[in-house]
Amino acid sequence: MIEKVYLDREAVSLFLEICKDVHPRENIMLIRGKVKGNYAEVTEFLIPPFSTYGEGFSGFPIHMIPFDLTIIGIAHSHPSGNNAPSTEDLNNFYGRIMMIVAYPYDESNLAVYNSKAQKVPHEIK
Repeated sequence: MIEKVYLDREAVSLFLEICKDVHPRENIMLIRGKVKGNYAEVTEFLIPPFSTYGEGFSGFPIHMIPFDLTIIGIAHSHPSGNNAPSTEDLNNFYGRIMMIVAYPYDESNLAVYNSKAQKVPHEIK
């Protein structure tokens, strides 16, 4: 189980900017990084192939993700202002972590979760 997540500052900044650009629609991205023991390092965010963005939803066809062991999760935005995972989010959990950022899309509104909907401490460096 992941106990801590380290996020690359430049990658997070780019992700937050894209979320602002897509608002009021949800943004969704793949998380690239690596897992070492009980912690994860996030190095990059990728746009999933054939992704869709709407008001209150976002998604992509999971079968279109290329085989890539560096994809460790999914990140998306919640224009509602609530960064807690919904039942839909948990039912579509992919990888080891899920990151959710809520409006107004800044670092203080970012949260990381494991597949059991438990918050995982994170540090931006």
